[in-house]
Amino acid sequence: MGRIVHFEIHVDDMDRAKRFYGEVFGWTFEDWTEYAGMPYLGAVTGSEDTPGINGALMKRQGPSPEANQPLSGYACTMGVEDYDASEAKILEFGGEVAMPKYALPGMAWQGYYKDTEGNIFGIHQPDDQAK
Repeated sequence: MGRIVHFEIHVDDMDRAKRFYGEVFGWTFEDWTEYAGMPYLGAVTGSEDTPGINGALMKRQGPSPEANQPLSGYACTMGVEDYDASEAKILEFGGEVAMPKYALPGMAWQGYYKDTEGNIFGIHQPDDQAK
């Protein structure tokens, strides 16, 4: 089975993206530039005893995504404990709403955002009372 084991977020400004993901989601970073041969920061997204994967920020190798175009690639969704507080942090640190919060009835709250680099990502708060 081909399970996802790593992700990469392509960024224009490494410091800006590091600050965004560090402040919004509490990620920490390790400099793996020497291994990758380009600006590349390993992203630790949580402790080893919780479900999830780690990934990286890497220097974008082509043009930035254009606004209002179809998504090309994968959209990662982060689990959050408090949807509204997470959205407030996203907006505070330079993110934008791409698709507003909506209910997955009886399951969760979901929504999508643009990071400071123009990449789309989602947040998801489990809530069996969502409607």
